[in-house]
Amino acid sequence: MKHLPNLLTLGNLFFGCIAIAFILNAQPFQTVIGGQEYWVMGVQQAYLGSIFIGVAAICDLLDGPTARGLRVFSPIGKDLDSLADLVSFGVAPSMILFKMLWGAYASEPNALDVQMLAMCPAFLVACFAALRLAKFNNTSQEQKSSFQGLPTPAVGLFVASFPLINLYNPYGLGLRLQSIWTLYIIIAILCWLMVSRIRFFKLIPEKWSLKYSWPQIILIIITLAAIPVLQVAAIPLAIILYVLLSLVYKQPEDGTMSKAIS
Repeated sequence: MKHLPNLLTLGNLFFGCIAIAFILNAQPFQTVIGGQEYWVMGVQQAYLGSIFIGVAAICDLLDGPTARGLRVFSPIGKDLDSLADLVSFGVAPSMILFKMLWGAYASEPNALDVQMLAMCPAFLVACFAALRLAKFNNTSQEQKSSFQGLPTPAVGLFVASFPLINLYNPYGLGLRLQSIWTLYIIIAILCWLMVSRIRFFKLIPEKWSLKYSWPQIILIIITLAAIPVLQVAAIPLAIILYVLLSLVYKQPEDGTMSKAIS
């Protein structure tokens, strides 16, 4: 049983690698929705990549509580967790964004003249995820009650929702994600959030009382209420709401209440 936390972490890495394999097989193609033509990725492969990123996130969610429950802690487990997160929530989302930029440029009149370097900013997400994880490993004792910088699993789930939005196109959001500059702006914002000094609350609060857990309660209620209306678009909504609530919530830190932005 003492190896269960590391096995869950390896499961995170394993499913992240599978996600990358499906995303790499995704090829842009043209489709028509609502009488309009636009380019999307090979939907089935990208859709499965999103699912496996979600499975990796479940493994990542369980390995920490499992380690605490079994009272198993080791430096190897900590480093292994960061390496797995980098692949599943840094590299895999970068591949999704790379493919989406490729599809967006493929719809341009000068598509044949576009250089590969135009899609390379997608990999900045992986680079900033590595930086964020490295900073966390060196400051983890200072982040017991909250996270400094947007956690990489949140980034991974946010980007993983894009192929699902392309597939189901709720409220025409799939069309909007075909914009080159929209994708560039998303990349820039995600990179900044990961290394920002904003303090993000943990999804499992230290105390289940209204004073400490009201942002978690609001996040859960609004997300559940949004699912029937927004469908898969409720996923990025939840991440955006998480960011906004973290900005207004005063984090308890070292036994005192501190501001959301240090």
